[in-house]
Amino acid sequence: MRLTINGEDRTIENAGNVAELLGELGIAQTKVAVERNLEIVPKTAYGETRLAEGDKLEIVHFIGGGSHEAGLAAADDDGFVVAGKKFSSRLLVGTGKYKDFEETKIAIEASGAEIVTVAVRRVNLTDPNQPMLVDYVDPKKYTYLPNTAGCFTADDAVRTLRLAREAGSWNLVKLEVLGDQATLYPNMPETLKAAEALIKDGFDVMVYCSDDPIQAKMLEDMGCCAIMPLGSLIGSGMGILNPVNIALIKENANVPVLVDAGVGSASDAAVAMELGCDGVLMNTAIAGAKDPIRMARAMKHAIIAGRESFLAGRMPKKKYADPSSPLAGII
Repeated sequence: MRLTINGEDRTIENAGNVAELLGELGIAQTKVAVERNLEIVPKTAYGETRLAEGDKLEIVHFIGGGSHEAGLAAADDDGFVVAGKKFSSRLLVGTGKYKDFEETKIAIEASGAEIVTVAVRRVNLTDPNQPMLVDYVDPKKYTYLPNTAGCFTADDAVRTLRLAREAGSWNLVKLEVLGDQATLYPNMPETLKAAEALIKDGFDVMVYCSDDPIQAKMLEDMGCCAIMPLGSLIGSGMGILNPVNIALIKENANVPVLVDAGVGSASDAAVAMELGCDGVLMNTAIAGAKDPIRMARAMKHAIIAGRESFLAGRMPKKKYADPSSPLAGII
């Protein structure tokens, strides 16, 4: 029987249903999601779903592109709530770009993050026994946040997250629909279209968006559970380029606002938190550092320091000097 699996033409001899196919390929059923002819196959139906000549299948899984310290937070900070779940750490981290899964695991532990973003990609059929992210970053210990990295249309984003939900049974997702390969700037019309479809489908949508207060409010009013304006271009490390707009988004929002993309240093993370944001999501800033583990620790402390600074309330800016020591009694 000829099948197309993950874009490859294959001849399958001894598999009559999806369960038997996964067994023949050496793929663990519990770690993947399967789509047959653009229809997701529930895990409970693998044994009942018959295969036919010419079927097209996608088999996907999650990838990354000690002491659990996630509870460490600012002294007077109760954390933030998204989709009804409370998180102590305001730092969210990606799982891509590390040299291997072991470094990924150690960096996440050092960051204190509780939420980690994961991408959905095809399983390597040539070597299905390759290690998977779930073997190193335990989804029972961390909240996996499937995202739509690499999607440039609403349809692709929705399809990807439906597969992600089948693979991991999670409703909390991060939506990003990109405009072009050069800037990875959000395509807002497609983002709005995808968000509407996902919310109707029962997803809790955290959404990557432009730093436009009007668009951000539209996404919130639509039902998104968190708004994630970019600080600057994804992976650029340019920091927070438009703090005024991000502050406006936060001021007008009734859901969490988290800076997503562009953070390059600990000071960038602190700036985002001093604007009053509920959290920061980053990947390259840690994974791309010369010492990712040390940078992960630095980012953890920067988030805490920025939040403490925001809660303390900064001194007013003044046009002229104001001496700290009293002038009365001067010699």
